[in-house]
Amino acid sequence: MFTRQIEPAFYDTDALGHINNTRLPAWFEWARNDLFRLFTPDLDPRKWTLIMARMEVEYHAELFYGEDVELRTWLSRLGNSSFTVTQEAWQKGRPGARGNTVMVYYDHAAKRATPLPPEIRHELEKHLQEDTESRA
Repeated sequence: MFTRQIEPAFYDTDALGHINNTRLPAWFEWARNDLFRLFTPDLDPRKWTLIMARMEVEYHAELFYGEDVELRTWLSRLGNSSFTVTQEAWQKGRPGARGNTVMVYYDHAAKRATPLPPEIRHELEKHLQEDTESRA
């Protein structure tokens, strides 16, 4: 599991005084950089081999400005050419949001999914965890 801390910025809040729901997908994408580096170590978009096929976010509790948020990232499924990244945002010891993103190993020139290379699959397996409802 990868973990990252983010300090919410004032602009992350909305009129209701909590972190706006539109910020979580952006935070989750930022936290996926640890996985992205397994495919493209320098994060050069000209070498990119992934596409996003699906993204969903469930909101469980409000997150607030003024307290760090811990983003937890792991793989909950590993297929032939795709994998599911599960992420959670925690603040003050409780989960605030949970997201799932399906990523596909993709040949942009051929416009098709391709099997994950064995060396990348091996690295991804290190982050594969049985999915539970929440990582306490």
